[in-house]
Amino acid sequence: MPAARPRVLLPTCQRQLEGHVFHTFGRKYVEAVKLAGGLPVVVPSTEADALDELLDLADGVMLTGSPSNVHPSHFGEDVYNPELPLDPDRDALTLALVRGALERGVPLFAICRGFQEVNVALGGSLLQAVHEAGGYQDHREDESQPVEHQYGALAHPVSTTPGGLLESILGLREFMVNSLHGQGVRELAPGLRVEARAPDGLVEAFTLPTAPAFNLAVQWHPEWLAATNAVSMKLFAAFGDACRRRQATR
Repeated sequence: MPAARPRVLLPTCQRQLEGHVFHTFGRKYVEAVKLAGGLPVVVPSTEADALDELLDLADGVMLTGSPSNVHPSHFGEDVYNPELPLDPDRDALTLALVRGALERGVPLFAICRGFQEVNVALGGSLLQAVHEAGGYQDHREDESQPVEHQYGALAHPVSTTPGGLLESILGLREFMVNSLHGQGVRELAPGLRVEARAPDGLVEAFTLPTAPAFNLAVQWHPEWLAATNAVSMKLFAAFGDACRRRQATR
């Protein structure tokens, strides 16, 4: 019999479609977990009261990107642009899930909204409109272009922190990434270490070095056509290895 794959939790978003509430999830993230060698376990965003049970069965957690943003009340601000979508049910699950996973040594890989969730969960804050903050470039995608261009276009380089986790995984001091976000880190949460920055200084990756297991948060979208991207493959391989180590101890 083949060895069981490590179980990776994937929290969903909530959207209303034709008057009904749906739990939604991007297939590309499921495929990324499979690429890492994991078994995707999709978790409805209403399961915040089941946090301990979820972490008991988890070998890893992946927090995904989303059209919605973290509600700014979680970092002491009012909503800047009410036209942008929010998802308080996802917030209720993921912010607690971040803290629980890091405390219990469950490997954590966070992407885009997930990156922002980790920072907020640990006490950091966000720029609600990076392009209006002054000193930063516009990191949003060109919505007039097809999705393949929005995700496939290499928007800017990022520079890794010398001696950091990201540099050790990739063996690179600089590489190109896509860019599809309007929000970003304002203040980094206490204890987090910057792993990469964009040319304008915006934080593009970080980790919590004091956590007992692998954890990495990135602002770009490595899941897009990951199997054809050498950087993405190394990131998901590192996450998968960490999940298997977790599995072996349980």
